Amino acid sequence: MAVDQVTSTDPMQAFYDEIHGKDLDALWRAHAEGGPRDASYPPRLWKWSVIEPLTRRAMELVTPGPDAVRRVLTLNNPSTRGGATHTITGAVQVVLPGEIAPSHRHTAAAIRWIIKGSGTITMVDGEPCMMEPGDLVLTPGWTWHGHINQSDGPMVWMDSLDVPMVMTLKAMRQEPYPDELNPATKPIGDSEARYGAGYLQPVWEHSTSPISPLLRYPWARTEKSLHDLAKFDASPFDDVAFRYTNPATGKDVLPTIGCWIQMLRPGVHTKAHRHTTSALYQVYRGHGSTIVNGTQIDWEEGDFLALPPWSWHEHINGSTSDDAILFSTNDGPVFQSLNLYTEQAYPDNKGYQAVTGQYSA
Repeated sequence: MAVDQVTSTDPMQAFYDEIHGKDLDALWRAHAEGGPRDASYPPRLWKWSVIEPLTRRAMELVTPGPDAVRRVLTLNNPSTRGGATHTITGAVQVVLPGEIAPSHRHTAAAIRWIIKGSGTITMVDGEPCMMEPGDLVLTPGWTWHGHINQSDGPMVWMDSLDVPMVMTLKAMRQEPYPDELNPATKPIGDSEARYGAGYLQPVWEHSTSPISPLLRYPWARTEKSLHDLAKFDASPFDDVAFRYTNPATGKDVLPTIGCWIQMLRPGVHTKAHRHTTSALYQVYRGHGSTIVNGTQIDWEEGDFLALPPWSWHEHINGSTSDDAILFSTNDGPVFQSLNLYTEQAYPDNKGYQAVTGQYSA
């Protein structure tokens, strides 16, 4: 039986129907419905026990070259349309002995956090940067970069890029280098010699760029700094934590990607807080838990954890003898530059959340 179309006799509803047909809306309706909605999403954990066997299979099936520029497994969060968070990506890259991952460049900036292996160099705009476990290596946007493994074993590292932000701005471009690997125009360790001390720099250089001139942050120095700081101070929310900085300006290493390293000492249970930034953690050492909005997420060495923005979170190292080390990337520099960064301590239960659930993938 046919049903006649009912036309609204309400003048206001008729007005809404008319403006919707012209791709318009009324802002006052959003305010009447309670204002902007929460843009957060659930946390996501990727287990190393799942990733590692797949990297071994990729070693057998994929060779870096024109058809597969990199042997990379990306961390795809179903809540963010492909990124690890809505602003940053995460991935695991493997380069085998004797291999070259051909040089290219792109407008997106990237970092390399070295997980396993040694004897590999990444060429960043003519500077050969050594890669050892625990090192942070920067690849600023639009710099030529390629990788060569000169060792007898595989090299494994974490990639993290600002691709979601660059894509949103419609600014993503990429091009291959005309040859296999861009040549070295500087000696190994050039930027470390100039800026590696952090508090010293050559008097004839006056960099004000938001991009760090220091390309490699070696683990030996980072680890010592963590243990030195632990003797004097710590954060109630992150325990012993550092932000990697641009030695020329004291700000973040890149204008779109912040990098942190933190050490959770044995038995530490940090207090909960939340902030407008998202983060991607890699568990470099140890095991423990992070409670996110009441859900306990257990992690161990090698795992990756995506922390959504504005989510309550606290960390636990349940070990009585071993430190837990977390490396993370975040979108903090963007929020700071746009004056959008906000942080808030958890107000109840003396700063700790009640655990209401256990995470399951």
